[in-house]
Amino acid sequence: MGFFDFLKGNKETSVKEFEGKVLAPISGNILPLSQVPDEVFAQKMVGDGIAIEPTASGIMLSPADGRVEKIFDTNHAFSIVTTAGVEIFVHFGMDTVKLDGKGFERIANEGDTVKAGDPLIRYDYDFLKENAKSIITPVIISNYEDYADLGKVETGAAEAGKTVVLDIKK
Repeated sequence: MGFFDFLKGNKETSVKEFEGKVLAPISGNILPLSQVPDEVFAQKMVGDGIAIEPTASGIMLSPADGRVEKIFDTNHAFSIVTTAGVEIFVHFGMDTVKLDGKGFERIANEGDTVKAGDPLIRYDYDFLKENAKSIITPVIISNYEDYADLGKVETGAAEAGKTVVLDIKK
């Protein structure tokens, strides 16, 4: 049972053949997961991927075509399952759950079918930068073991909805 199955409380997901691109859900600087100031993410306990340190207020976008499986009540994190079964988890910052939703505004809802680049959650960079432990945002593939290569981009600038940060190969 994968991390998303735990979140959903559902049976395991079946993964189909997939080769595809995952776009940056936010704009900022791309970092390797090892630079996330939280061991759960840095040690890949919930999956593998990259991180992005945002540089301005903006909107978290869907990183791929799929279905919104979960948006946390505090709007700081969401999960998407792509049409091919790839489980993507985006967690804005560290300890942002403790802000009880302040700094975030939900745009999409659980169960929505989305296209890559669709708006999901608006965030207030200045408020979060001042009040969160960190604003570094992991972009995780929780069922990464099902893929031969995540094609991770671990450095450079990311533009939300345009920059490919993962190029997954089965």
